[in-house]
Amino acid sequence: MFFTIPTIMTWTRIVAIPLIVGVFYAPLEPATRNLIATVMFMVFAATDWLDGFLARKLNQTSAFGAFLDPVADKFLVCASLLVLVHMQRADVFVALIIIGREIAISALREWMAQIGASKSVAVHMLGKLKTTVQMVAIPLLLYDGRLFGIIDTSVWGTWLIWLAAVLTVWSMVYYLQKALPEIRARVAK
Repeated sequence: MFFTIPTIMTWTRIVAIPLIVGVFYAPLEPATRNLIATVMFMVFAATDWLDGFLARKLNQTSAFGAFLDPVADKFLVCASLLVLVHMQRADVFVALIIIGREIAISALREWMAQIGASKSVAVHMLGKLKTTVQMVAIPLLLYDGRLFGIIDTSVWGTWLIWLAAVLTVWSMVYYLQKALPEIRARVAK
């Protein structure tokens, strides 16, 4: 099921990456660029929930969709983090933690699937919390201004992206601990 409605929505997150990056090179006022990039990120990030909901509702779940969905999420988050680092709105250390964890856990999940132990590294609530905090922090940092004249999105976004980094390490440790018995068993063979 390569071209179902949910899969097309997932593809939009990948297509969004050059659009979001491109906004920052457009000949617009900085505040306008920030607003457009923020709205785009939020709309495309919302497709993560919506495509899963529609896949189940329309009975259009597929192995390809299950593969592409987390890949699209990681691409969108990693590209946005790189933009934020480039614009000096996020610390490079935070980006390295988050991107490094995504690569490590993706590789771990791939390996665990190959050995038939993917359930030991299934998505956990801690990983979902990490993703939620990231998805709130990134648009705040993209906006980089005062929301409703009160909320300094730069300050809140910075605190939240650091919290996301802590949750990122915590969730990585959790997944590694869950996989460790299977890894030990494989190494012992």
